[in-house]
Amino acid sequence: MPENAFAPSLRGYIGLLRVGNCAMGAFGALLAALVCGGFDGLADNATNVLLSMLIVVLFTGAGNSLNDYYDRDTDKIAHHDRPIPKGLVKPKSAFVLSIVFFLLSFVLSPLVSVWSVAIVITSIVVMIGYEVFLKAEGLAGNIAISWLTGALFLFGGAAVNGLELAWILAALAFLATLGRELVKDIQDIEGDRGARMTLPMRIGVRKAGALASIAFVGAVALSPVPYVQDLLSVWYLPVVAVADGIFIYCALINFGNPERGQKVAKLAMIVALLAFLIGGVF
Repeated sequence: MPENAFAPSLRGYIGLLRVGNCAMGAFGALLAALVCGGFDGLADNATNVLLSMLIVVLFTGAGNSLNDYYDRDTDKIAHHDRPIPKGLVKPKSAFVLSIVFFLLSFVLSPLVSVWSVAIVITSIVVMIGYEVFLKAEGLAGNIAISWLTGALFLFGGAAVNGLELAWILAALAFLATLGRELVKDIQDIEGDRGARMTLPMRIGVRKAGALASIAFVGAVALSPVPYVQDLLSVWYLPVVAVADGIFIYCALINFGNPERGQKVAKLAMIVALLAFLIGGVF
């Protein structure tokens, strides 16, 4: 057997799992643990944090595999370079791998905390529901994606017993992601016709844009809470003020320039996370 006989299969599974996304998810959990527990909390709960990062990798890989399994027909046209359309991974193998990784993430979660079990179970249900039922259902799909983004921060917080702050960070991430998802749907409205029924198609671009703006403003309204509740230091305020300004800018421009609006929203989310990190560490 040639030395590189397994190379195509290995490349296929690496592509299927989207290892880069898995690594980013693990880093997100680490960052959330640092924000919610500080360096001391990170050191005191090092095993839990490492386990949480592993669970996030398994869960993300499972979700990506499930996504490629359910999108295998449309990917033949839209993403023909993905592992299943290229023949590097069989659809059944992708499905089985997804189930195994979901099970492993569930089995490992009790080793972290009871809250971690609840977050993993809920996220598995949401992820499967999204792929099977909600992906083409507009707002419900947007809410599912937003929950999964917020749950990452909940999971990191649970690893260091810092859920009091993690809930606020997760809620802010949920609102910001929901706004960005709606703006993306406005941007993609022509390309989505016939493939899925998004909220802008159901209620119109302006109403969907208004809802996105409400989500962005909701994130701004929530941002002072960690400081008011004495969960973050005063250094949090100037950085989060920058994030708030960007969110407000997104709320104003998404009507006329949704492409720029969703890109700027991503920047606002990064700045907001930086604010939480600075306020939690310093």
